[in-house]
Amino acid sequence: MNVDTASVPPAIAQEMPAPDGPLSRARPGRERIMAAIRTAAVTEFSLHGLKGTSTQAIAARAGLTKPQLHYYIAGKEELYEELLMQVLHAWKVVFSFEDASGPATVLGDYIRKKLDHAFDNPEISRIFTREVLDGGRNLDRYWPNAQAWTQKKVDIINGWIARGQMRPLDARLLLMHIWAMTQSYADYAIQTRVMLGLPPEAPIDREPIARELVAFVLGGCGIKP
Repeated sequence: MNVDTASVPPAIAQEMPAPDGPLSRARPGRERIMAAIRTAAVTEFSLHGLKGTSTQAIAARAGLTKPQLHYYIAGKEELYEELLMQVLHAWKVVFSFEDASGPATVLGDYIRKKLDHAFDNPEISRIFTREVLDGGRNLDRYWPNAQAWTQKKVDIINGWIARGQMRPLDARLLLMHIWAMTQSYADYAIQTRVMLGLPPEAPIDREPIARELVAFVLGGCGIKP
């Protein structure tokens, strides 16, 4: 494939592999270019979803031409699925919890992790939300695993209930309420800033928000902090 480097920033153009050489000969800078492509794709997919995102837009945001982009990826669908699966895998690993520490500590830590993720990775979170709003067709392979991960949490919560460590409730609904409250700070970031009276680039003090959410959930569950 012939690759035009005329419009690529020099730092990136210097690192692009020779146009006629095999991928195995690519310079170490390939990883850097792929990172730029993924970052651009996250922004575009979070703004427009899979249907509304073009490879031209991803290329432009990454500082590449469209032909250069296709040197690295086959198409937007492949890139989208990769990013979506990374999001879902991260949620499985980061947001798991165990029974050992008891409901106050485990639920409190879980809420804080979810909230931190919403604040630190709003675009990543919105990719998932937009996929769901678009019908979730790319999540068919994900749902069985998601149900299994959720069931493990439900079983732990039901164990706390059975031992009298929290009031009887629907554990699955509790988890969904936590997801909704924390995810809101990613999906409705603009609304959050407006309601808090903050300008667009001002930092948000998340600690008071975390304290309120933890107190709200633990209190509603009949758990003493």
